[in-house]
Parts: sequence; C-alpha cells; structure tokens
Amino acid sequence: MSDAMLSKVRKLLAQAEDPACTPAESAAFTAKATELIARYGVDRALLAARDPATDPVGDRVVEVVAPYARDKAGLLATVADPLRCRCVRRQEGTGFAMHLFGFASDLERVELLFTSLLVQAAHGLAGAEVPAGAHVAAFRRSWLAGFAQVIGMRLRAAEAGAVAEAGAPSVALVLADRSDRVRHRVAEVYPRLRTAAPRRLAGGGFGSGAEAGRRADLGGRGVATAPGARPGLGR
Repeated sequence: MSDAMLSKVRKLLAQAEDPACTPAESAAFTAKATELIARYGVDRALLAARDPATDPVGDRVVEVVAPYARDKAGLLATVADPLRCRCVRRQEGTGFAMHLFGFASDLERVELLFTSLLVQAAHGLAGAEVPAGAHVAAFRRSWLAGFAQVIGMRLRAAEAGAVAEAGAPSVALVLADRSDRVRHRVAEVYPRLRTAAPRRLAGGGFGSGAEAGRRADLGGRGVATAPGARPGLGR
C-alpha cells in the first residue's frame, strides 16, 4: 500500500480513536478508513487488468499460535474471503500454518487488517466481563466468533461499496476473474482439499464480541508490527 494511502488511513484512525470524538464522529472516521482500503483494492485490480505484472497471484504462510489458535485462524479466513483471498489451514503443533493465496495487493490488505484486528480483539477481550459461573475459554471463543462474523459483514459491505463507486460494469468482471484465478491456484497446490466441519460453540460471549466487531477499526493500524509477530489474546 502506498505511503500516501497509509498516511490517510492513519490520520482517520487517529481521529476515530480521539477521546474527544463522539461515537457518531468516530464511526464516520472509521468508515472512511475502511472505504479507502476497499477502494485501493479495486484500483489495484483495474491496474493489474491492464498490466498483470504489477499485481501477480501469489501466496504466503501466516503462523497462528495458541492460545485460541483456531479462533484466530477463523478470523484470518473471515478477513481473507471478502478481500478475494483464500486460506488453507494446516495443523502445526498447537497452532496453525495458514496458507494464504491471492493477488499481491490483496494479500497485503489481508495481513494489514488481520494484524490490526488481532490487537483490537485482544483489547476487547481484556475489557469483556465474563459472567459469573461462565467458562472463561468458552466465553472467549464465542466472543471471537461474534467479533469475526461482524468484521466479515463490514468488509463485504465496504468492498461492495467500492465496486459500486467504480461504476463500470467491467469492474465486476475483473474482480470475478481474479477470484477464479486464485481458486485455480489453490486447486493446483491442494487438489484434494476438504472443507472443515462447522464449529459448535457453547459460550455466551457472541453478542459482546459482535458489538466489538461493529466498533473495530478496519484501516489496519497494526502495520508497524514486526514481521512474523502476532499479538496474543490471553488465556
């Protein structure tokens, strides 16, 4: 992502996080940051349609570690899908190696957002009150599920808005072609891929996590995180 784009996103997020902001003002700044990242994805896709060398299909592996490794992996997949990337989850010790496939610009957006959202989820969980008598780990897993679900909905809405703003019917065709090429790359590397069974979560934190997801910044403030570093979510 360009320095100019990062500067704009950081300014918006700083304004959104200012204690002097009203909730409505903060939400407006956050929405604008999300819009910029979505618009960047469409712009890069259109540029690559004219010059494919500017944005090749690629892959990278993101290590997701315990605790709550499966829940973090679910958040990564939830972020990746609306941004036209695909994840393959591989067990690795007590965590997972998440094999991401996508165009270079989309992979960049996924890692940027995922790093930021891990930090925000850690802060949200730290402030979430576990009801008396509730199982702490079960509550936190359901909290993370609620957080991830709302994040996915917000990202899909932002991406759809960026496509609509672009206006040209060819945009949807370009993006569909990119998604198809990513799926083909996944199939080449993993020809016998299986879909994981859905999880059943018993904790009571889903609603609290969903509310945190509605408040989360989607502009990728965690860009300064060192390569390979991932914040934890506590125990």
